[in-house]
Amino acid sequence: MYNRVDRKEALARRHKRIRKAVVGTSERPRLCVFRSHAHIYAQIVDDTVGRTLVSVSTTEPGIRAAVGYGGNTEAAKAVGRAAAERALDKGISRVVFDRGGNIYHGRVAALAEAARESGLEF
Repeated sequence: MYNRVDRKEALARRHKRIRKAVVGTSERPRLCVFRSHAHIYAQIVDDTVGRTLVSVSTTEPGIRAAVGYGGNTEAAKAVGRAAAERALDKGISRVVFDRGGNIYHGRVAALAEAARESGLEF
């Protein structure tokens, strides 16, 4: 009999496997990405104290006005640039990248490349 793959469950398994190795510290916090169909979200998190240092998403009015629809690579690039700018303003220049169980492709890769181009070091 054919067993259907539950995509949400598979994503959660991949994310759990990634998080075993990727840990944000105060010297190198974790840049984590969440991708939905219509939006993309990025947070920079210090896991040692459990605190979000920077958060950016396409639901914010400034980014939403600039990009319109939040579910494409242009929106992901805008979020990556904004995350890097806000992180650099707080003195964060080095991060570890947590792709959140997603494939490093498309919007996730666009966000990461834009953050790198804007000054974050992975």
